Amino acid sequence: MNDITDNDKLMAALAWVIPIVGIVILVAEGMKDRPFQRYHAVNSLAFNVAFFVILTIISAVTFGFGGCLFVLWFISIFWAIKAYQGEYVNVPVISDFVKKQGWV
Repeated sequence: MNDITDNDKLMAALAWVIPIVGIVILVAEGMKDRPFQRYHAVNSLAFNVAFFVILTIISAVTFGFGGCLFVLWFISIFWAIKAYQGEYVNVPVISDFVKKQGWV
């Protein structure tokens, strides 16, 4: 396994907080080959897509209840901190799905 650099940790954490960074990681030549960055980029993008779908459904049913947004944002911040500490985050359901698809 490759060594995890400080840059890997920073980019992984930013991918959780700013989803566009996850896309940048997956298209940039030097970054997409780094397993730690790729793992967190793919997981954060999958989480954010699922988050958007769930939020849209909840908003439609409850006519705009924003409490869910606040809670999920804090979870995302928690995972960003874990990534910055050099840990691989296991997001329930999403991490297993991403691994089964062969994306990481």
